[in-house]
Amino acid sequence: MIVPLIVVSLIVGTLIGCVGVGGILLIPALSVFAGLTTHVSMATALFTFIFTGIVGTYLFQRRGTIDWRITIPVCVGATFFGYIGALVNSKVDASLLNIILSLIIIFAGFYTMYPRAADDSGRLDGRSTLQKLMLVAIGATVGFGSGLTGVGGPVLSVPIMVIIGFSPLTSIATSQVIQIVAAISGTIGNLQYGAIDFGVGSWVTIVELIGVFAGVYLAHNVKTNHLRNIVGIACILVGGMIFLRSSGLIDML
Repeated sequence: MIVPLIVVSLIVGTLIGCVGVGGILLIPALSVFAGLTTHVSMATALFTFIFTGIVGTYLFQRRGTIDWRITIPVCVGATFFGYIGALVNSKVDASLLNIILSLIIIFAGFYTMYPRAADDSGRLDGRSTLQKLMLVAIGATVGFGSGLTGVGGPVLSVPIMVIIGFSPLTSIATSQVIQIVAAISGTIGNLQYGAIDFGVGSWVTIVELIGVFAGVYLAHNVKTNHLRNIVGIACILVGGMIFLRSSGLIDML
C-alpha cells in the first residue's frame, strides 16, 4: 500500500513546512500502510523528522524568518527538560497523559482560531529579559511535554507561542529548529533498541521533503490571520489523532 503512504507523507511534509505540526499523522500511516508496529512506526517517523527539520530550518533561515533571539532560549529550555519528561514518563501512565495532552492541543487549536479584532502579526519579539525568561519557560514546557508523551516539540511550541503573542510565522520558524533537537534526541535513544525501519524511513523522508518545500512556500505567502486558522485546524486534527491513538479508538476504526 505504497500510494496511500506517499500521499500521507506528502501531506505531513507540507504541514511541517507550513505550520510546524502534523508529524503525528505519519505514525498511524506507517502502521497501517507499511505494516510496522506502533513502536517501530514512532521511531521511524521520528527519524524522518531530523531531515524535515534540517531542511525546514534551512528554508526558513534562507528567507530570514528565523529569529534566533527567540529560537535559542526555547531550544535551551526544551533540551534540558526533555530528559526530565522522559524520566517521569517511565513512572506514570503514558496513555492518560497523551489523552490529556490531546485535549490541550485541541483547545489550543480552537483558541488560536478565535476571531481577533485585527490582523495581529504578533505582539512579542523576544527582546526583553522577561520575554527571554518566558521563552525558556516555553521551551521547558515543550521539552517536558515531548519527553513525557513522545510527541514532537512543534505540536506544543507552535500553539503555545501563538496564544502568548508571538507571530504565527515566527512560531512556525522556531518549531523547525525545535524539531531537529527533539528528533535527534529521540532517535539516539531508539538506535539503542534497533526499532527504526531505515528502508521505509528513507523513501518516506524524500517524499516528506518535497512537501516541506511546498509548505514553506505557503507559510510565507499566506496572510497572518489565515495562517492562524491553518495552525488551529492542524492542532485540532493532530490533537484528535493523538486522542484516538491514546484511547485505543483508532484500532476500532
